[in-house]
Amino acid sequence: MSDSTLLSTLLLSPLISAALIFFINMLFLNPRQSLFTFLALTGSGVSAVLALIVSYQSYFHAQVFTSHLFTWLSIGEFTIELALKADALGSFMLLFVAPVSFLIHLYASGYMDKDKSYGRFFTYFNLFIFFMFLLVLADNPIIMFIGWEGVGLVSYALIGFYFEDIQNTYAGNKAFIVNRVGDFGFLSALMLLFIEAGSAGFSFDSIFLSLAQIDPSMLSLIAFLLFVGAMGKSAQIPLFVWLPDAMAGPTPVSALIHAATMVTAGVYMVARFAPLYTMTPDISLFIAYVGAFSALFAAIVATRQYDIKKILAYSTMSQLGFMFMALGVGAYSTALFHMFTHAFFKGLLFMAAGYIIVAFHHKQDIRELQGIRKSLPLLFVMMFTASLSISAIPPLSAFFSKDAIMGALYASGHVELFLMALVASLLTAYYMFRMVFVLFYSQKTQSTKKSSKSMLYPMVVLTVLSVFAGLLNLPELFGGNLNISNWLNLLDKELLLPHAKELLLISVNTLLILGVILYTYKRYAYTQAIHKESQENLVAKKFYVDEIYTLLITQPLHYLSIFFEQKISHGIIDRLINLSALYYARAGILFSYLENGNVRFYALYMLIGVVSGFVYLYWALRGVL
Repeated sequence: MSDSTLLSTLLLSPLISAALIFFINMLFLNPRQSLFTFLALTGSGVSAVLALIVSYQSYFHAQVFTSHLFTWLSIGEFTIELALKADALGSFMLLFVAPVSFLIHLYASGYMDKDKSYGRFFTYFNLFIFFMFLLVLADNPIIMFIGWEGVGLVSYALIGFYFEDIQNTYAGNKAFIVNRVGDFGFLSALMLLFIEAGSAGFSFDSIFLSLAQIDPSMLSLIAFLLFVGAMGKSAQIPLFVWLPDAMAGPTPVSALIHAATMVTAGVYMVARFAPLYTMTPDISLFIAYVGAFSALFAAIVATRQYDIKKILAYSTMSQLGFMFMALGVGAYSTALFHMFTHAFFKGLLFMAAGYIIVAFHHKQDIRELQGIRKSLPLLFVMMFTASLSISAIPPLSAFFSKDAIMGALYASGHVELFLMALVASLLTAYYMFRMVFVLFYSQKTQSTKKSSKSMLYPMVVLTVLSVFAGLLNLPELFGGNLNISNWLNLLDKELLLPHAKELLLISVNTLLILGVILYTYKRYAYTQAIHKESQENLVAKKFYVDEIYTLLITQPLHYLSIFFEQKISHGIIDRLINLSALYYARAGILFSYLENGNVRFYALYMLIGVVSGFVYLYWALRGVL
């Protein structure tokens, strides 16, 4: 198989399966659910296998895969090619995006079993990963933007999947609208970039070669606007408000969006534009601070959440904040490494949450789910492992990636960023084990209903990866050589610490985290402390951010729309249109006397016309006219 065919097949496989599922679902009254399962898993599975091949060739042989599908636009010398490229960064993204997406598809086949909209769900699901692959593989920012918008559109359909409940529709609308705000920034940046660095192909390579010729202030503006797009997609302050409400969709949707696809797109985009951000240090530092405040804010809010999925949603926002902190100080490879490990433990956590929700009759409040360890012992092991990993306990995967971020922040000289990250890290251990101890460490027990094994198998794979994936990028301190960082070969700053200081930081971080876990155990294990927590404080109310947005943005726009509707639309525009219609009607009545269908009147008009013509000619010949 040629490079071009391989990449094209990888991209189009989920699109073809989505189209087949859609048409079968539309044309047949009662299609077999097993057929949809086969098509969905085939579409995502083929992409996963090809993605592993691409990643293998890229890592071991430094191969760059390219594919030209067709010319999308050609105006004079300017062309936009629908071209794909899997360089080291693209191949690395495929390494976890495609396999994790396949595992979530497999999980979803059990979770959505016997759902009346099974076919519609997998149409959206496969279409979603098609757009994500397009985003990752695009060879120019315009094609990336198509994938970017496609992911946003399909996420809107998936979040509001159960649209019979109006609240789910509101959640989908909220996600769609907030992301459009961010996407306006992304699109504006692309327009400016085209004006300043437009070339015949407008590919990433040609853009990066032109950056040195652009005015520094314009570069900063472009970098800022691009990050506005990343704020929306990756749910960072202030465009994060859609993410918790996005939990309205089925749990596999949450797993897919949070683990390896949509919300990581902003991190990937900033990393893809690393040459731009290395030239705009002020904007990079701004990114780091936004990430720090987002990580800390989300971690604080998560400590007073009770919906199991919303706890994990705020956790995602916080972990993305860590990634943006790393990007902001120039540790691009470190940020992507944490994205890599995050895909496994966060996918596992959401799958475990979904398994619990199905097993206990769609309960999501952890206070109502106390005492489930004896009913689900294997799930307890998996969820406990994932919680240890996200808390950066050695030697699990996130220990290596998160501590690499902490080390980079400390080495960058921005101690305030390091301290904010440290507090967010400690809070991560607190809210994760608060959830674990409430769910699994209780005097009472609950019975469960049997769940599909297809939900369990992907979780086993992700558990193994949550434990061992960090070994792929071992630092020199532990005898490694940063394989992933060397493979990506991005424009990373030299942010190295002496081994003694690095070991001290790791030891202190780990001891503090273990201390937090011990405190959390004493507070929540086998106690009723969760029921005594106040739900009226600032943290439990999520700092009233939604209410502030409603007061400052939503309500003024609502009142403004009412004003325009009543005063401008009805008061002026409609009246003008109605007056025009009235005058036309009156003119029509007048003309109806002339155009009445009576032949004798028409003969009279003809006679008057002929006589008038003769009179005109007579006076003209006499020289009067």
